[in-house]
Amino acid sequence: MIILAECEFHLYETHSLKDKRAILQRMLTRVRQQYNVSIAETDHQDLWQRAGISIVAVASSRTSAEREIDRVLNFLMSHPGWEMTQSTKQDL
Repeated sequence: MIILAECEFHLYETHSLKDKRAILQRMLTRVRQQYNVSIAETDHQDLWQRAGISIVAVASSRTSAEREIDRVLNFLMSHPGWEMTQSTKQDL
């Protein structure tokens, strides 16, 4: 089963694209190291206070893939410097 999650974040502490990249790279690297998913910035690359992130999990069951996606989303939402403004999940 393949689950795709797309989410948007509003970044409060950034004042430039350089600040945004630093925060995003740190968080994306942590997700790659701690969770069994693929993750990338896929939208709003030219805006310094918005980020669009896509996450994909592949597992033998829907429950396992969804659980992993939910764990990643909870981790991302725990960062104090940004707020999730939108999130969608879908089966592929």
